[in-house]
Amino acid sequence: MSRPAHSRGRRSYPTVLAAIFFWVMLSVAPVLAKESVQIGGTGNALGVMKLLGAAYEKNHPTVHIEVLPSMGTTGGIKAVLDGAIDLAIAGRSLNDEEGKAGGVGVEIARTPFVFVTNATNPQNGVTAAELVNIYSLKTLSWPGGEPIRLVLRPARETSSTILKAISPDMEKAIAIAMAREGMVFAATDQDSADAVAKMPGSLGASTLTQILTEKLPIKILALNGVTASVKALANGSYQLYKPIVVVTTPRTSVAGRGFAAFINSAEARTILENSGNFTGPFK
Repeated sequence: MSRPAHSRGRRSYPTVLAAIFFWVMLSVAPVLAKESVQIGGTGNALGVMKLLGAAYEKNHPTVHIEVLPSMGTTGGIKAVLDGAIDLAIAGRSLNDEEGKAGGVGVEIARTPFVFVTNATNPQNGVTAAELVNIYSLKTLSWPGGEPIRLVLRPARETSSTILKAISPDMEKAIAIAMAREGMVFAATDQDSADAVAKMPGSLGASTLTQILTEKLPIKILALNGVTASVKALANGSYQLYKPIVVVTTPRTSVAGRGFAAFINSAEARTILENSGNFTGPFK
């Protein structure tokens, strides 16, 4: 007996579903086969790491570079030492304890460390002396009368360490600001930038690379009359900076080491320089 006319030439549902499943698996197989390299650490360098990761993946289709949310310099170093991630990005050199635990840090770049304010603030610059007065709470408003709203970071955070190192007077001023009740503290670089962007009259710190790569809507203030730039950092006219240090361990995966090596390539240096970083030589 022949099949009914309306069923001739039609595939059964199981056959159609099997075909769909086959083509879906073919399309996702390359993604599933990729080896993931997880990177975490200081928030200010996450944006440029994403750019470097995208460039690396173009020539290494079997590797996926996963840049994790900010966990801070110390958190990133601890994670890589524990084997939880492949690479850490730090905003400082490793200390003796971290080195003895197997960490190896290589400074790949320096990015200008800058003072920032809300985009609507008409102020365009500050001096080191003015900063001391602001952080010691002697100066409470901008020249136009707008109240100054400081955005601080935790005392042991790298950005706070850089601020304290500006001068002995600045170290004392930071201590005064941190001791005052009701001050705004930001846990990560991203939180800090968000607070600065949202608060009129704000004053905080960031890095040139974070501002450029994340396209942050905040204003960079000139320091002592000098505008921060890669060129100014290279020639020494602008001296405040935050290092970008890549941290590996003997347990870092082969794929992770491959990406770490790429970060030192000419292609990567161009990406870094175009993203607000000076790649050396360092003095």
